[in-house]
Amino acid sequence: MPRKAATQSLADADAAQGGVAAVDRALSLMSVFGPGDAALSLGDLAERTRLYKSTVLRLLASLEHARWIQRLEDGRYALGPEVARLHGIYAASFSLEHVVVPALQELVAATGESAAYHVRQGNARLCLYRVDSPHPVRDHIRSGDLLPLDRGSGGRVLTAYDPVLGRAPGPDQHLYARIRADGYFAAIGDRLAEVAGISAPVFLAGGGIAAAVTLTAPAHRYDVRHLDTVLGTARRLTGKVG
Repeated sequence: MPRKAATQSLADADAAQGGVAAVDRALSLMSVFGPGDAALSLGDLAERTRLYKSTVLRLLASLEHARWIQRLEDGRYALGPEVARLHGIYAASFSLEHVVVPALQELVAATGESAAYHVRQGNARLCLYRVDSPHPVRDHIRSGDLLPLDRGSGGRVLTAYDPVLGRAPGPDQHLYARIRADGYFAAIGDRLAEVAGISAPVFLAGGGIAAAVTLTAPAHRYDVRHLDTVLGTARRLTGKVG
């Protein structure tokens, strides 16, 4: 009988429901490559995936054959040319709008308030996408508008997670530290006295800040219960944008 692993493998701990275990394990070998990992040894792959080396070798044979993995002269393993080929197809077909706008539409449907996607542009923030609330009384920001980076919940989040601005000495240093600790910023009247906002960060796959998802409403309709919905939207977009 085969040995039973003392520790559950990475793939088995997060197996696809109704999927194929061997495929999950093969994909887990590729998923453990991270920034700076030009190549990994057999031992590295076994340790990170929590698979036996014998199992890793069998999976690598299939991945090498399909050119997902390549074995280097020093015996280590690197991602193969098939990854680059598919990345080119993905990059050419990727549409940020098709990823972000449906998420904002869902956020508006769930809360009844306006949702926006802000990115930093120089010393300001750009409202890249916006979906309006169905209520006639709302703030009237449009896609393409430039807004302050140092006021408003979206600007505060973008600043807090900026590796330079968010840690620069200044009167708002403690505020930005708290935003990073909390993982969001909610306020009434930070940019306009009658407007409330809740913003959460959206991260790149590599971990850097990509954007801020913001829900805005008139101050009298502000509802702190919408925070979880905003955070959920930001989490769903994280790693899917660039």
